Amino acid sequence: MAYKSLQEFVKLLEEKKLLKRISTKVSSDLEITEITDRISKAYGPALLFENVEGSEYPVLINAYGTYERLNLALEVDNIDEIAQDIEKLIDMSSYLGILNKIKAVPKVARLATVFPRKVERAACQEVVEDNPDLSKLPILKCWPEDGGKFITLPLVITKDPETGIQNMGMYRLQVFDKNTTGMHWHLHKDGREIYEKYRKLGGKMPVSVAIGTDPATTYAATAPLPKEIDEMMFSGFLRKWPLEIVKSKTNDIYVPANAEFILEGYVDVNEELRIEGPFGDHTGYYSLADKYPVFHVTCITHKKNPIYPTTIVGKPPMEDCYLGKATERIFLPLLKLQLPEIIDMNFPLEGVFHNCVIVSIKKRYPGHAKKVMHALWGMGQMMYTKMIIVVDENISPQDLSTVAWKVFNNIDAKRDVVIVEGPLDALDHASNLPHYGHKMGIDATKKWPSEGHTREWPNDIEMTEDIKDMVSRRWAEYGFEQD
Repeated sequence: MAYKSLQEFVKLLEEKKLLKRISTKVSSDLEITEITDRISKAYGPALLFENVEGSEYPVLINAYGTYERLNLALEVDNIDEIAQDIEKLIDMSSYLGILNKIKAVPKVARLATVFPRKVERAACQEVVEDNPDLSKLPILKCWPEDGGKFITLPLVITKDPETGIQNMGMYRLQVFDKNTTGMHWHLHKDGREIYEKYRKLGGKMPVSVAIGTDPATTYAATAPLPKEIDEMMFSGFLRKWPLEIVKSKTNDIYVPANAEFILEGYVDVNEELRIEGPFGDHTGYYSLADKYPVFHVTCITHKKNPIYPTTIVGKPPMEDCYLGKATERIFLPLLKLQLPEIIDMNFPLEGVFHNCVIVSIKKRYPGHAKKVMHALWGMGQMMYTKMIIVVDENISPQDLSTVAWKVFNNIDAKRDVVIVEGPLDALDHASNLPHYGHKMGIDATKKWPSEGHTREWPNDIEMTEDIKDMVSRRWAEYGFEQD
């Protein structure tokens, strides 16, 4: 059954001894970051700071910071289960013929759970503050060179003025004063596109921000969904239960009813942009200060006894890495729908989501690896990927040692390294220009004569299966403990 709220998830973590309460008084200015960073790097528990200087609200952090907690958050034994669900839904052969249509009914019925359900009253509106003051919230200053305090897990909800369709994305908010923040809409993000539409219209763009929803809804806001798919619907799919939503108090935007806090307000599209940043980012480097729109908070609503969830990002591994891994596994079936030759993929944590992807393919023709590289660069947020490594189907992308062995030994630099120009993520600091630069593809597959490699290609050194089986059977005889 889907979590009713973030606090229900916290209760489960505590029952499973995966959460530590800290009653010692701590500061939201750098101290919580240093504590959490040490715990995160040690693969430690979720943390609930109950006594934060200057605020009555406890801080939850590192809630999703291991694979175990991520699986609990999305209510699966393994994230691949969600990918398998998606794979079944997009298997069109299941819908062919009368018999298969009947068999497919349970799968179609699953879709009935995805649509959000509107309610009149909600826990997120138990307390309404018409004179908002962000300084009451225990918002973190994460790193020494940060431009200020940042809200790092906000679900920013806007509505397309042309279609009326809502968008929910996660864009950091730097606090400028008690009722204004920056609105970090990158050039390539859906929120920025909606903002540009409002700029043509002029006036104020309504915005609502949810903080502290159930885990699936929080994850849904980070997911690289096609524009046609509502993030709240995707939350319902993940939860296997509809997400309840309620109309904001001061604008016509619907928000998750189970949120801990809701910030309501607007962005004045005629207002001058304001410097936001620097910010210690998930790349492990500070993203540079730049000009962004200003979000004016006109109303705050919240539960009677809310908790404030947040996260820190920086050198991996950190909590956000696990959410990135969820995206890797969940969206693999959709990638394979377009590129069925792909067997598996891995975004190494050190690549911070978008800087490196390793894919294994079933190679069928000369240049197949290069075809896959260019196809990936043309797919949504994969356009940011600075390095694509392609290996043969018998190589697991998750086995970094074997992948490195293949890259170091299988390539001829002139033949197998591809350099292209194109869009880059706004956080990339290495390119000469912002948002644009060079990307590299590495074909580490076995080369064929039809690809111009006329020399004999050597076989991998492998022991015969019968000898491996015999040694496995006799392992204890040799005096070794069985694995």
